[in-house]
Amino acid sequence: MTGVLRIHQLNKHFANGRHALRDVNLAVNRGEMVALIGASGSGKSTLLRHVAGLVAADGATDSLIEIDGCCVQKGGRIHRDIRKVRSQVGFVFQQFNLVARLPVLVNVLVGSLHRMPWWRSWLRMFTAQERALALEALGRVGIADCHAQRASTLSGGQQQRAAIARTLVQGAKVVLADEPIASLDPESSRKVMEILARINREDGCTVIVSLHQVDIAMKYCPRVVALNQGQVVFDGPSSALTPALLRDLYGVQADELLRPAAPAAVPEGANVHVLNPAAPVSWAAQAA
Repeated sequence: MTGVLRIHQLNKHFANGRHALRDVNLAVNRGEMVALIGASGSGKSTLLRHVAGLVAADGATDSLIEIDGCCVQKGGRIHRDIRKVRSQVGFVFQQFNLVARLPVLVNVLVGSLHRMPWWRSWLRMFTAQERALALEALGRVGIADCHAQRASTLSGGQQQRAAIARTLVQGAKVVLADEPIASLDPESSRKVMEILARINREDGCTVIVSLHQVDIAMKYCPRVVALNQGQVVFDGPSSALTPALLRDLYGVQADELLRPAAPAAVPEGANVHVLNPAAPVSWAAQAA
């Protein structure tokens, strides 16, 4: 497999002094499905936002993020051609990011805006071919019959599926999903994860999904990258993530990750604990 994502020496400090990302080095191959795990505050969302070019890393460093050989950011500066790179990156947010008052079909058609002149996007003038592509994407995620409804009338699981359909219309080579099931019920969570796994398998796109539950990561993702206080503390096969290893990595806070998905998942940031740094360990040998 060929590399599609490269992250080198990524660091991020926020204005309050918190060191959110610490010397992150990561490479992801084309067609991989990777779970990014860690308790709340571990840096999962921050890392994904850096990969998408939504946030700049610390300046005056040799940090680098590339997608498919194209620079996203370097030395703490977003690349000037970032819009071209972003057109190949689909981002599925925890809170869906749909326009509530617009029909579902129009929300999905937003994924095609980067391919059309600005005046057509401004007037919402979509061709029959573009609408057919959007309907096909909605069919693939199982909600084609909802295409004419306002987005606000959909359930949370349906809205998340519409957001995934938007990335299909976009034709994204890389899909970044930031806690996509954090606020969904178990059945909706299962459907969303199965859709992500299916587009990874059928379309060959790279999927990187941040998750809170290790059991879900192990079920759907062959590879897991674990973060603890902004550091990569494990990168290897999901089958290697035993409870004993997780407790070595996280201590007592491992219970947060080992806990099975609850009947009503808790959104990120609610009733959670910040992890303490774990003792440094050579994880390359453990993942081998």
